[in-house]
Amino acid sequence: MAELATIARPYAEALFKASVNDANAVLTWLDELACVSAQAQLLQFADSPAATNEQVYAVVSGVMKSALNEHAQNFIRTVIANNRLAFVPEVAAQFRSLVNAKSGSSDAVIYSAFPMEGAALAEASQVLEKRFARKLNVSVELQPELIGGIRVVVGDEVLDTSVKARLEQMKMALIA
Repeated sequence: MAELATIARPYAEALFKASVNDANAVLTWLDELACVSAQAQLLQFADSPAATNEQVYAVVSGVMKSALNEHAQNFIRTVIANNRLAFVPEVAAQFRSLVNAKSGSSDAVIYSAFPMEGAALAEASQVLEKRFARKLNVSVELQPELIGGIRVVVGDEVLDTSVKARLEQMKMALIA
């Protein structure tokens, strides 16, 4: 949706310019704020004509687990005052893209049938960084339907070595 990206871009760019020195700290509270602001009940409350900006701010700041510095508080108040709370998830995505572009890294999601931790995750990260030829910020999500192996998504690139994908390939070969 072009409108969503267009509205979110100035917020992401302004936040990025204001937080060049502590972008990772901003990512922490901004990701949490994106999760909070995606809640339908909160958006419904924020859109209510009976709710004031201060009431909406009190609810948002009360739900946030992270300690909000003055920078975060000002950002949240601005977003609420401009009725842009629903756009915060897109602001967070664009902010993350700006931070990644500056550092020369990318976000990677590893979908695995089984939990990956410690040495296995570190080894997979090293192999994937060589494969994709850039530094990766890796996160892991469980998908038991993969049966085994992993599926890696880096931007618009996908590397699928799961058992499910191999079974699909075998199926297509047998049908053809």
